[in-house]
Amino acid sequence: MVAVVIIATVNVNGIRAAFRRGMQGWLDARRPDVVLLQEVRATDEILADHLSSDGWHLAHEASQTKGRAGVAIASRFPMTAVRIGLGTGVTGDSGRWVEADLELPAHEGAPARTVTVVSAYIHSGTVGTPSMDEKYAFLDAVTSRLGEIAEAGGYAVVAGDVNIAHREVDIKNWKGNLKAAGFLPQERAYLDRWFDDLGWHDLGRELGGEGPGPFTWWSWRGQAFDNDSGWRIDYQLATGDLAEAAVSATVDRAATYDARFSDHAPLVVEYDL
Repeated sequence: MVAVVIIATVNVNGIRAAFRRGMQGWLDARRPDVVLLQEVRATDEILADHLSSDGWHLAHEASQTKGRAGVAIASRFPMTAVRIGLGTGVTGDSGRWVEADLELPAHEGAPARTVTVVSAYIHSGTVGTPSMDEKYAFLDAVTSRLGEIAEAGGYAVVAGDVNIAHREVDIKNWKGNLKAAGFLPQERAYLDRWFDDLGWHDLGRELGGEGPGPFTWWSWRGQAFDNDSGWRIDYQLATGDLAEAAVSATVDRAATYDARFSDHAPLVVEYDL
């Protein structure tokens, strides 16, 4: 017997706003086992008010700056360990990285196992400002941690809003964004290193086809959503062992502009574990 585990990642653009716009309906219909959330923008208490009554185990790192960032993990499986942040000591890096070890029960044909999940939210950055230096410094810390997790082996997924489109097929208007934050060669080189040197698997691309798209973010402004003028900046990165168990990756793009609960769409991966 194979157990299908559904892991979703989504930048909610504020948990309270997302629930007002219908996120609960998506949760009820999709029924994920694990949800990795970014831009929670709330306290522990507010997050729990929205999710704990539904039986979720929660881990959360709020930003030290009120109303900004914030990452969380909501899991149907018990958490045996939680690790907060990357230890940079920089205020702007708070609310951007949370890890949890999940205990998956044994079932027929498979023993109990541990899966490490990470919810990550990388700075957006603005070219020519100190925010880009902050982004690169945080990317350095992320790269170091990815190396540690990969070296440890086992089942792990690092997911979230990376705020970088990797290749031309990952952004609709790539020619117009060659000098924009999110598509700079120096930013994209980090993803090259994660995939080519550290061995992480980009499941959205590996299971989603060669593109263009599927995109995961569209501006609220203008006709970006209706014209599918988007960016693929949300990822599920898996270690080799976990990538072998991945069977499908889907972007849950809303049917209409008005049906969206965030400017990002959830990226959902099913794993046979």
